[in-house]
Amino acid sequence: MIILGIETSCDETAASIIKGEENKIEVLSNIISSQIDIHRQYGGVVPEVAAREHVLNIMPVIDEALKIANLKHGAIDAIAVTVGPGLVTSLQTGVETAKVLSYAWNIPVIGINHIEGHIAANFIGEFSVLNFEFPMIVLTVSGGHTMLILSKQLGQFETVGETVDDAAGEAFDKAAKLMDIGYPGGPIISTEADKFNEINNTQPAIKLPRPMLTSKNFNFSFSGLKTALRYALEKDSTWQNRISEYCFHFQQAIIDVLIHKTIKAAEKYNAKTVMLAGGVSANKELRLQLETAVKERLIGTKFNLPDLKYTTDNAAMIAAAGYFKAQQQEFTKWSDLKVDSNLEL
Repeated sequence: MIILGIETSCDETAASIIKGEENKIEVLSNIISSQIDIHRQYGGVVPEVAAREHVLNIMPVIDEALKIANLKHGAIDAIAVTVGPGLVTSLQTGVETAKVLSYAWNIPVIGINHIEGHIAANFIGEFSVLNFEFPMIVLTVSGGHTMLILSKQLGQFETVGETVDDAAGEAFDKAAKLMDIGYPGGPIISTEADKFNEINNTQPAIKLPRPMLTSKNFNFSFSGLKTALRYALEKDSTWQNRISEYCFHFQQAIIDVLIHKTIKAAEKYNAKTVMLAGGVSANKELRLQLETAVKERLIGTKFNLPDLKYTTDNAAMIAAAGYFKAQQQEFTKWSDLKVDSNLEL
């Protein structure tokens, strides 16, 4: 089955064509037009600007995806498009484009939840059912979402924990802004943290809290951590000479909370697989430390990571999610396709 995926939930205009066959999802093309350079000057995504860029880029990106895949539109079996959650004006560009193409090409369309797309990124390539045993606990971490998701079978999801304020990715962006080191914050903080040598450090220790670490639920909160960082910077007249150290401790505080909650959730629900998904899953320390924690504390539990190139917003993950829904004939009539910026998983 050949699926065209379209993703415009935030500031990436993306189109991808995948070929799904039994236990293999092959990416034939994956085109992303990024707006990072545009929004960097504002220190964050400006919805109106993002929407205008999507309108300009959407058809060239789809045309390029078809060209790279060496396919005509007649070869496409279905269109999978992100319908939410996300910025409503950004989502509308992708959805309206998908509706028009569905009508013009006379092929079915599938509405995809953006978070489900991130989860489906784990299945791109060759996958074995044995590597994805249920129940699963999925830690989904991105700029707008930090969630723990229980999946008892493919396509069935239950949110067991989520952020009550800032998501982890958002906290990284705000921390980077406090230290004036650039946007987006996650990759910059990760790079700076790598420069810090904790063993040879002679400076007074930087202490940051681990919010909700001992709470009885699986929810997250990172707003207080950001505030603690701000107070620490205000009290330290030398902080500009210790940026890598602050980045190291801020990143580790977030990682400690994410791992602790994930392991606890996996224990409670007897998870046979722990999976990582979302844009922040590109963070190498999170990937390494979570994998280590699963191996050491959840004996016999499998661990899976998406390929780095499918961690950030892209359309291959949307097409992959569409492939699984197409197998179950979960199509939507083009005229019934609607945007829901607050769509729940």
